[in-house]
Amino acid sequence: MADRSLIEGDEPLQRREEAPEWGYEEGVEWGLIFPDANGEYQSPINLNSREAKYDPSLLEVRLSPNYVVCRDCEVINDGHSIQIALKSKSVLIGGPLPRGHEFELHDVRFHWGRENQRGSEHTVNFKAFPMEIGKEHAGLKAVTEILQDIQYKGKSKTIPCFNPNSLLPDPLLRDYWVYEGSLTIPPCSEGVTWILFRYPLTVSQVQIEEFRRLRTHVKGAELLEGCDGILGDNFRPTQPLSDRIIRAAFQ
Repeated sequence: MADRSLIEGDEPLQRREEAPEWGYEEGVEWGLIFPDANGEYQSPINLNSREAKYDPSLLEVRLSPNYVVCRDCEVINDGHSIQIALKSKSVLIGGPLPRGHEFELHDVRFHWGRENQRGSEHTVNFKAFPMEIGKEHAGLKAVTEILQDIQYKGKSKTIPCFNPNSLLPDPLLRDYWVYEGSLTIPPCSEGVTWILFRYPLTVSQVQIEEFRRLRTHVKGAELLEGCDGILGDNFRPTQPLSDRIIRAAFQ
């Protein structure tokens, strides 16, 4: 499921060493440390497709990415996820986004489950996606091939090139839902426009197993009791929809 391949112009996150510690462990209350996490318009959500409202105005100005190939991208294991830091300027305009504004794609983050039954942050009609198992994703091959080199937290490696367009489901980008929500990682700031594509991307079972070999800790670190150090299930549970309306660009 391509639930965050289009980033919404996030503000740069705090440097990891300056940020409060947080994790995805069961029972961890982000709202005790990050007040925004207690807001009414939090993400992710379960998307009920039957309740989505068709909004033809979404197609008045085509959702248009101007994504360019990034050379020498850094792929980082930060202990919470894998992220690709983009150096080249890739922007998105149109669709539900404010007219006259460009939204820059700063980085790409991955969320996955330890099992194929779960992994995506958003769910559609209560169905979760593991990263959607299927054929090999050619655009991610350069990433999955080097994951063994950044198995532990704090490790990074530069890849020769990465094309963000490989994360888009189709060139027309007409089939999507949109709603207003928040960041799904601390500080969980609201005011985020989420664009969720109707059709998921696919990766192979071999590729997703490479993600499941990653670790949350620095190599050689002593683990807490009951913690196996495997990086996975790194998704926030779905949050209440409250009074928000999900709009659809298709019928």
